[in-house]
Amino acid sequence: MKWVKYRIKTTTEAEDIVISSLYDIGLDGAQIEDKIPLTTMEKEQMFVDILPETEADDGIAYLNFFVEEGEDGKLLLDDRSKEVKKKVGEDLSYSLYTDDGTEKIIWDRNELLDAIKDALSEIKEWMDIGEGTVEIDTTEDIDWLNNWKNYFHQFVIDDLLITPSWEEIKEEDKDKKVLHIDPGTAFGTGMHETTQLCIKALKKYIHDGDKILDVGTGSGILGIIGLLYGAGHVVGTDLDPCAEPAVAENLEMNGLSLDKFDFILGNLITEKDVQSKVGTGYDIVFANILAEVLVPLMPAAAKAVKEGGVVITSGILKEKSQMVADAMVKEGLTILSIDTQGEWASVTAKR
Repeated sequence: MKWVKYRIKTTTEAEDIVISSLYDIGLDGAQIEDKIPLTTMEKEQMFVDILPETEADDGIAYLNFFVEEGEDGKLLLDDRSKEVKKKVGEDLSYSLYTDDGTEKIIWDRNELLDAIKDALSEIKEWMDIGEGTVEIDTTEDIDWLNNWKNYFHQFVIDDLLITPSWEEIKEEDKDKKVLHIDPGTAFGTGMHETTQLCIKALKKYIHDGDKILDVGTGSGILGIIGLLYGAGHVVGTDLDPCAEPAVAENLEMNGLSLDKFDFILGNLITEKDVQSKVGTGYDIVFANILAEVLVPLMPAAAKAVKEGGVVITSGILKEKSQMVADAMVKEGLTILSIDTQGEWASVTAKR
Protein backbone atom coordinates (compact mmCIF):
# COMPACT_ATOMS: atom_id res chain seq x y z
CA MET A 1 0.00 0.00 0.00
CA LYS A 2 1.18 3.51 -0.80
CA TRP A 3 0.16 6.79 0.78
CA VAL A 4 0.01 10.32 -0.59
CA LYS A 5 0.99 12.97 1.93
CA TYR A 6 -0.51 16.46 1.77
CA ARG A 7 1.63 18.83 3.85
CA ILE A 8 0.12 22.20 4.72
CA LYS A 9 2.09 25.12 6.11
CA THR A 10 -0.05 27.28 8.39
CA THR A 11 0.03 28.96 11.83
CA THR A 12 -0.33 27.42 15.26
CA GLU A 13 -3.42 29.55 15.89
CA ALA A 14 -5.11 28.19 12.76
CA GLU A 15 -4.30 24.49 13.37
CA ASP A 16 -7.70 23.46 14.74
CA ILE A 17 -9.68 25.44 12.17
CA VAL A 18 -7.74 23.98 9.24
CA ILE A 19 -8.00 20.44 10.60
CA SER A 20 -11.76 20.84 11.13
CA SER A 21 -12.31 22.23 7.63
CA LEU A 22 -10.33 19.44 5.97
CA TYR A 23 -12.18 16.85 8.04
CA ASP A 24 -15.29 17.93 6.14
CA ILE A 25 -13.50 17.05 2.90
CA GLY A 26 -12.79 13.57 4.22
CA LEU A 27 -9.26 13.95 5.56
CA ASP A 28 -8.59 12.29 8.92
CA GLY A 29 -5.74 12.00 11.40
CA ALA A 30 -3.65 15.14 11.00
CA GLN A 31 -0.01 14.81 12.02
CA ILE A 32 0.88 18.14 13.64
CA GLU A 33 4.37 19.63 13.70
CA ASP A 34 4.77 22.80 15.73
CA LYS A 35 6.90 24.30 18.50
CA ILE A 36 4.20 25.15 21.01
CA PRO A 37 5.69 24.71 24.53
CA LEU A 38 4.27 21.96 26.74
CA THR A 39 1.90 23.13 29.45
CA THR A 40 2.57 22.37 33.11
CA MET A 41 -0.18 19.73 33.08
CA GLU A 42 1.25 18.09 29.95
CA LYS A 43 4.67 17.89 31.59
CA GLU A 44 3.15 16.31 34.71
CA GLN A 45 1.43 13.70 32.55
CA MET A 46 4.58 12.69 30.69
CA PHE A 47 5.75 9.81 32.87
CA VAL A 48 8.44 8.85 30.38
CA ASP A 49 12.20 8.35 30.21
CA ILE A 50 12.95 11.80 28.81
CA LEU A 51 11.01 14.97 28.11
CA PRO A 52 11.11 15.96 24.43
CA GLU A 53 13.27 19.00 23.72
CA THR A 54 11.55 21.75 21.77
CA GLU A 55 12.70 24.96 20.13
CA ALA A 56 11.15 28.35 20.75
CA ASP A 57 7.64 28.67 19.31
CA ASP A 58 7.81 30.50 15.97
CA GLY A 59 4.06 30.41 15.35
CA ILE A 60 4.43 28.09 12.35
CA ALA A 61 2.68 24.73 12.09
CA TYR A 62 2.80 21.96 9.51
CA LEU A 63 -0.21 19.67 9.14
CA ASN A 64 0.35 16.34 7.39
CA PHE A 65 -2.53 14.26 6.03
CA PHE A 66 -1.93 10.75 4.67
CA VAL A 67 -4.33 9.39 2.04
CA GLU A 68 -4.37 5.79 0.86
CA GLU A 69 -3.48 5.36 -2.81
CA GLY A 70 -5.04 2.49 -4.76
CA GLU A 71 -3.29 0.33 -7.35
CA ASP A 72 -4.66 2.51 -10.15
CA GLY A 73 -3.19 5.65 -8.56
CA LYS A 74 -6.55 6.85 -7.28
CA LEU A 75 -6.99 8.10 -3.72
CA LEU A 76 -9.57 6.68 -1.32
CA LEU A 77 -11.37 9.04 1.08
CA ASP A 78 -14.14 8.64 3.60
CA ASP A 79 -17.64 9.09 2.21
CA ARG A 80 -17.81 12.51 3.90
CA SER A 81 -15.99 13.73 0.79
CA LYS A 82 -19.01 12.87 -1.38
CA GLU A 83 -20.67 16.24 -0.74
CA VAL A 84 -17.48 18.10 -1.64
CA LYS A 85 -17.25 16.26 -4.96
CA LYS A 86 -20.86 17.10 -5.67
CA LYS A 87 -20.18 20.81 -5.12
CA VAL A 88 -17.30 20.86 -7.59
CA GLY A 89 -19.20 18.74 -10.09
CA GLU A 90 -16.92 15.72 -9.99
CA ASP A 91 -18.11 12.34 -11.25
CA LEU A 92 -19.48 10.36 -8.29
CA SER A 93 -19.58 7.11 -10.23
CA TYR A 94 -16.04 6.58 -9.00
CA SER A 95 -16.74 5.04 -5.61
CA LEU A 96 -16.38 1.60 -4.07
CA TYR A 97 -17.28 -0.40 -1.00
CA THR A 98 -14.51 -1.83 1.13
CA ASP A 99 -14.45 -5.25 2.81
CA ASP A 100 -16.12 -3.84 5.93
CA GLY A 101 -19.01 -2.43 3.88
CA THR A 102 -18.04 1.24 4.12
CA GLU A 103 -18.14 3.41 1.01
CA LYS A 104 -14.98 5.08 -0.23
CA ILE A 105 -15.00 8.02 -2.63
CA ILE A 106 -12.28 7.94 -5.26
CA TRP A 107 -10.28 11.08 -5.95
CA ASP A 108 -7.50 12.06 -8.29
CA ARG A 109 -4.57 13.51 -6.33
CA ASN A 110 -4.73 16.83 -8.19
CA GLU A 111 -8.48 17.28 -7.74
CA LEU A 112 -8.03 16.60 -4.03
CA LEU A 113 -5.25 19.19 -4.00
CA ASP A 114 -7.66 21.69 -5.57
CA ALA A 115 -10.31 20.88 -2.96
CA ILE A 116 -7.79 21.45 -0.15
CA LYS A 117 -6.72 24.77 -1.65
CA ASP A 118 -10.37 25.84 -1.99
CA ALA A 119 -10.98 25.02 1.68
CA LEU A 120 -7.92 27.03 2.71
CA SER A 121 -9.01 29.97 0.56
CA GLU A 122 -12.38 30.04 2.32
CA ILE A 123 -10.68 30.18 5.72
CA LYS A 124 -8.36 32.95 4.52
CA GLU A 125 -11.39 35.19 3.94
CA TRP A 126 -11.91 35.55 7.68
CA MET A 127 -8.74 34.28 9.39
CA ASP A 128 -4.97 34.54 9.00
CA ILE A 129 -3.65 31.03 8.26
CA GLY A 130 -0.14 32.08 7.30
CA GLU A 131 1.25 30.84 3.99
CA GLY A 132 -1.42 28.19 3.55
CA THR A 133 0.76 26.38 1.02
CA VAL A 134 0.33 22.69 0.18
CA GLU A 135 3.00 20.18 -0.81
CA ILE A 136 2.40 16.64 -2.10
CA ASP A 137 4.66 13.67 -1.52
CA THR A 138 4.30 9.90 -1.87
CA THR A 139 5.45 7.41 0.76
CA GLU A 140 6.12 3.73 0.25
CA ASP A 141 4.17 1.06 2.09
CA ILE A 142 5.02 1.33 5.81
CA ASP A 143 3.92 -0.80 8.74
CA TRP A 144 3.24 2.23 10.93
CA LEU A 145 2.69 0.23 14.13
CA ASN A 146 5.76 -1.97 13.81
CA ASN A 147 8.32 0.27 12.11
CA TRP A 148 9.73 1.28 15.53
CA LYS A 149 11.03 -2.28 15.97
CA ASN A 150 13.95 -1.37 13.70
CA TYR A 151 15.32 0.76 16.54
CA PHE A 152 15.02 -1.64 19.49
CA HIS A 153 17.51 -4.49 19.83
CA GLN A 154 18.58 -6.62 22.78
CA PHE A 155 21.21 -5.22 25.14
CA VAL A 156 22.86 -6.09 28.45
CA ILE A 157 22.96 -4.29 31.80
CA ASP A 158 25.44 -6.22 33.97
CA ASP A 159 23.91 -9.71 34.30
CA LEU A 160 20.54 -8.73 32.82
CA LEU A 161 19.69 -9.24 29.14
CA ILE A 162 16.79 -7.12 27.86
CA THR A 163 15.47 -8.50 24.59
CA PRO A 164 12.44 -8.03 22.32
CA SER A 165 10.40 -11.11 21.42
CA TRP A 166 11.48 -11.06 17.79
CA GLU A 167 15.20 -11.59 18.57
CA GLU A 168 16.81 -14.89 19.60
CA ILE A 169 19.01 -15.12 22.67
CA LYS A 170 22.66 -15.67 21.79
CA GLU A 171 24.49 -18.65 23.24
CA GLU A 172 26.84 -16.43 25.26
CA ASP A 173 23.87 -14.71 26.92
CA LYS A 174 21.92 -17.80 28.00
CA ASP A 175 23.40 -17.71 31.52
CA LYS A 176 22.04 -14.18 32.09
CA LYS A 177 18.77 -13.17 33.68
CA VAL A 178 16.44 -12.38 30.76
CA LEU A 179 13.72 -9.75 30.46
CA HIS A 180 11.49 -10.16 27.40
CA ILE A 181 9.91 -6.83 26.56
CA ASP A 182 7.79 -5.53 23.70
CA PRO A 183 7.19 -1.90 24.67
CA GLY A 184 5.15 -0.94 21.62
CA THR A 185 5.06 2.61 20.30
CA ALA A 186 4.16 4.39 23.53
CA PHE A 187 6.64 3.32 26.18
CA GLY A 188 10.33 3.05 26.98
CA THR A 189 12.53 0.04 26.37
CA GLY A 190 15.10 0.43 29.14
CA MET A 191 17.79 1.65 26.77
CA HIS A 192 17.80 5.21 28.08
CA GLU A 193 20.39 6.14 30.72
CA THR A 194 17.71 7.15 33.22
CA THR A 195 16.12 3.70 33.18
CA GLN A 196 19.49 1.98 33.41
CA LEU A 197 20.33 4.03 36.49
CA CYS A 198 17.09 2.81 38.09
CA ILE A 199 17.86 -0.81 37.23
CA LYS A 200 21.32 -0.61 38.78
CA ALA A 201 19.92 0.93 41.97
CA LEU A 202 17.19 -1.72 42.11
CA LYS A 203 19.74 -4.53 41.96
CA LYS A 204 21.67 -2.91 44.78
CA TYR A 205 18.79 -2.59 47.24
CA ILE A 206 16.26 -5.31 46.41
CA HIS A 207 15.59 -8.29 48.69
CA ASP A 208 13.46 -11.39 48.20
CA GLY A 209 9.80 -10.73 48.84
CA ASP A 210 10.05 -6.92 48.62
CA LYS A 211 6.96 -4.86 47.91
CA ILE A 212 7.59 -2.32 45.14
CA LEU A 213 5.76 0.82 43.99
CA ASP A 214 6.58 1.89 40.40
CA VAL A 215 5.26 5.41 39.71
CA GLY A 216 4.82 6.09 35.99
CA THR A 217 5.20 2.40 35.18
CA GLY A 218 4.66 2.64 31.40
CA SER A 219 5.47 -0.79 29.95
CA GLY A 220 6.12 -2.06 33.47
CA ILE A 221 9.80 -2.66 32.80
CA LEU A 222 11.11 -1.62 36.23
CA GLY A 223 8.45 -3.45 38.19
CA ILE A 224 8.88 -6.62 36.12
CA ILE A 225 12.65 -6.52 36.60
CA GLY A 226 11.96 -6.22 40.32
CA LEU A 227 9.91 -9.42 40.14
CA LEU A 228 12.70 -11.16 38.22
CA TYR A 229 15.13 -10.23 40.99
CA GLY A 230 12.90 -11.58 43.76
CA ALA A 231 10.29 -8.95 44.60
CA GLY A 232 7.08 -10.40 45.98
CA HIS A 233 4.60 -7.88 44.59
CA VAL A 234 4.52 -4.70 42.50
CA VAL A 235 2.03 -1.84 42.31
CA GLY A 236 2.38 0.38 39.25
CA THR A 237 0.68 3.71 38.57
CA ASP A 238 0.41 5.61 35.29
CA LEU A 239 -1.71 8.31 33.69
CA ASP A 240 -1.96 6.47 30.38
CA PRO A 241 -4.66 3.75 30.18
CA CYS A 242 -2.59 2.07 27.45
CA ALA A 243 -0.06 1.15 30.14
CA GLU A 244 -2.35 -1.47 31.68
CA PRO A 245 -2.52 -3.84 28.67
CA ALA A 246 1.17 -3.22 27.98
CA VAL A 247 2.07 -4.34 31.51
CA ALA A 248 -0.19 -7.39 31.22
CA GLU A 249 1.39 -8.43 27.93
CA ASN A 250 4.92 -8.06 29.27
CA LEU A 251 4.11 -10.01 32.44
CA GLU A 252 2.75 -12.86 30.31
CA MET A 253 5.77 -12.73 28.01
CA ASN A 254 8.05 -13.22 31.01
CA GLY A 255 6.01 -16.03 32.51
CA LEU A 256 4.88 -13.95 35.48
CA SER A 257 1.45 -14.13 37.06
CA LEU A 258 -0.83 -11.13 36.61
CA ASP A 259 -1.63 -11.18 40.33
CA LYS A 260 2.00 -10.24 41.01
CA PHE A 261 1.45 -6.77 39.55
CA ASP A 262 -1.44 -4.39 40.35
CA PHE A 263 -2.00 -1.48 37.98
CA ILE A 264 -3.63 1.76 39.17
CA LEU A 265 -4.66 4.42 36.66
CA GLY A 266 -4.24 7.98 37.91
CA ASN A 267 -1.97 10.66 39.37
CA LEU A 268 -0.37 9.78 42.70
CA ILE A 269 0.57 13.43 43.26
CA THR A 270 -2.89 14.98 43.17
CA GLU A 271 -5.56 12.26 43.35
CA LYS A 272 -6.57 11.19 46.86
CA ASP A 273 -8.27 8.01 45.70
CA VAL A 274 -5.08 6.92 43.92
CA GLN A 275 -3.08 7.61 47.07
CA SER A 276 -5.56 5.54 49.05
CA LYS A 277 -5.38 2.62 46.60
CA VAL A 278 -1.58 2.72 46.58
CA GLY A 279 -1.36 2.65 50.36
CA THR A 280 1.88 2.40 52.33
CA GLY A 281 4.51 -0.07 53.50
CA TYR A 282 6.64 -0.36 50.34
CA ASP A 283 10.23 -1.57 50.54
CA ILE A 284 11.15 0.24 47.30
CA VAL A 285 9.50 3.16 45.52
CA PHE A 286 10.56 3.88 41.93
CA ALA A 287 9.96 7.11 40.02
CA ASN A 288 11.72 7.57 36.69
CA ILE A 289 10.10 10.81 35.59
CA LEU A 290 11.43 14.40 35.59
CA ALA A 291 12.91 16.59 38.27
CA GLU A 292 9.98 19.01 37.95
CA VAL A 293 7.55 16.16 38.66
CA LEU A 294 9.67 14.34 41.24
CA VAL A 295 9.70 17.34 43.59
CA PRO A 296 5.88 17.51 44.06
CA LEU A 297 5.79 13.69 44.10
CA MET A 298 8.05 13.42 47.17
CA PRO A 299 5.36 13.84 49.87
CA ALA A 300 3.38 10.90 48.44
CA ALA A 301 6.53 8.82 47.81
CA ALA A 302 7.84 9.39 51.34
CA LYS A 303 4.47 8.41 52.76
CA ALA A 304 4.33 5.22 50.68
CA VAL A 305 7.78 3.87 51.59
CA LYS A 306 8.15 2.04 54.88
CA GLU A 307 10.71 2.73 57.60
CA GLY A 308 14.05 1.44 56.30
CA GLY A 309 12.80 1.37 52.70
CA VAL A 310 14.32 3.27 49.78
CA VAL A 311 13.05 5.74 47.22
CA ILE A 312 14.84 5.54 43.86
CA THR A 313 14.39 8.48 41.48
CA SER A 314 15.72 9.08 37.97
CA GLY A 315 14.96 11.06 34.82
CA ILE A 316 16.97 13.92 36.32
CA LEU A 317 19.43 16.16 34.51
CA LYS A 318 22.64 16.24 36.55
CA GLU A 319 22.33 19.94 37.29
CA LYS A 320 18.89 19.34 38.84
CA SER A 321 19.85 16.41 41.07
CA GLN A 322 20.30 18.61 44.14
CA MET A 323 16.80 20.00 43.68
CA VAL A 324 15.40 16.47 43.93
CA ALA A 325 17.70 15.60 46.83
CA ASP A 326 16.52 18.67 48.75
CA ALA A 327 12.87 17.67 48.19
CA MET A 328 13.66 14.21 49.59
CA VAL A 329 15.38 15.58 52.66
CA LYS A 330 12.44 17.93 53.25
CA GLU A 331 10.19 14.85 53.55
CA GLY A 332 12.46 13.23 56.13
CA LEU A 333 14.43 10.97 53.78
CA THR A 334 18.19 10.44 54.03
CA ILE A 335 20.21 10.63 50.82
CA LEU A 336 22.12 7.41 50.13
CA SER A 337 23.66 8.28 46.77
CA ILE A 338 23.53 10.50 43.71
CA ASP A 339 24.63 8.44 40.71
CA THR A 340 25.19 9.68 37.16
CA GLN A 341 25.35 8.26 33.66
CA GLY A 342 25.96 10.59 30.75
CA GLU A 343 24.15 13.84 31.51
CA TRP A 344 21.59 12.11 33.71
CA ALA A 345 21.36 11.49 37.44
CA SER A 346 19.58 9.16 39.85
CA VAL A 347 18.99 10.08 43.49
CA THR A 348 18.40 7.32 46.04
CA ALA A 349 17.24 7.99 49.59
CA LYS A 350 16.23 5.96 52.66
CA ARG A 351 13.46 6.51 55.13
